[in-house]
Amino acid sequence: MKLTTPLKSNSLKILLLGSGEIGKEIAIEAIRLGVETIAVDKYANAPAHLVANKSYVIDMKSKEEILEVIRREKPDYILPEIEAISIEALLEAEKEGFHVIPNAEAVNKTMNRKNIREFADKKLKILTSKYEFVKSYNELVKAAKIIGFPCVIKPVMSSSGHGQSIAKKSKDLKQCWDIAKEARGDASELIVEEFIEFDYEITLLTLRNERETVFCEPIGHKQKDGDYIFSWQPMKMKKSVKIKAKNMAKKITDGLGGRGIFGVELFIKKDKVYFSEVSPRPHDTGMVTMITQSQSEFALHLRAVLGLPLEFTTYGSGVSAAFKSDCDSFVPTFDIPENAFSNNSFLRIFGKPESHRGRRMAVALVYGDINKSLLQAKNIIKNIKQK
Repeated sequence: MKLTTPLKSNSLKILLLGSGEIGKEIAIEAIRLGVETIAVDKYANAPAHLVANKSYVIDMKSKEEILEVIRREKPDYILPEIEAISIEALLEAEKEGFHVIPNAEAVNKTMNRKNIREFADKKLKILTSKYEFVKSYNELVKAAKIIGFPCVIKPVMSSSGHGQSIAKKSKDLKQCWDIAKEARGDASELIVEEFIEFDYEITLLTLRNERETVFCEPIGHKQKDGDYIFSWQPMKMKKSVKIKAKNMAKKITDGLGGRGIFGVELFIKKDKVYFSEVSPRPHDTGMVTMITQSQSEFALHLRAVLGLPLEFTTYGSGVSAAFKSDCDSFVPTFDIPENAFSNNSFLRIFGKPESHRGRRMAVALVYGDINKSLLQAKNIIKNIKQK
């Protein structure tokens, strides 16, 4: 594999479509290898903008604006890092010979819950919860009766849990409808899902290229309103269930194809494994790998993209805990407790230029026994004060 130096006529280039905390870590790993990095997002000074070689601010849903940047920069690889982008631009770029990661059709399937659920259920015959799609409130009422209560209601297109809620009884449906409709993204159609009383849920980071598929240790996580709060690695699982999970993850990622890392979300109930969702990029719950592995999910993603070896070492157990803002500010300021910087803990401030209530601004990482580390991480997050 030949590597180069940034900003030269022969530079190896990646273009990040989305420049949040995930994109920032990918950019850092790329820069370490001398890969020229272009970060693109809808707002200025996004986290990856702060470390990339070049940056652009555009309308991420505009086919024309995305293609203009792609044609100007001529990247070797295009890495979509968010869902809210123009899929038409990616499909056109691929037709023009640009390499979309993992591929444009995989992005198209996974950015829309309807596409990926029907692909997994009907084409790949993978076990999923029962589901219905609705476009009106009357259809929602009918679908809820078919699925039964409680049921989960989400927009077919949204990210980080936005617009997701649970209807425990029929009287909850109107509020759930309103929550979904107010979500960012496309809320013109909703998915109504059976609520699985699972024992636990995992993210199985699945790394693939044209030669092999490699798995990281399963990651357990706790969510609130569909967005992750804590994650830990490894999640203890029966060997037989872990094998089932790996087989399911391989089937879905082989079906999508391409190269890179996939965050496959699965529900585990006794010995059954249910498919939930998949992201064709590093996963927010996978930030824990920055402290548990010799190569984080971001480094591994880049290795897969560039065709480098996919080997890594798992150091041991660890926990990540997301810090979410409880205020709005144009000059985010953090009062960090000293215990955030102990011999087994780290803090990563994402560098987002503005904070909004509920926006993820930082992550605490703690290495060691999961139960003890979880308590330590919770204590760190609890004692961060922001203004």
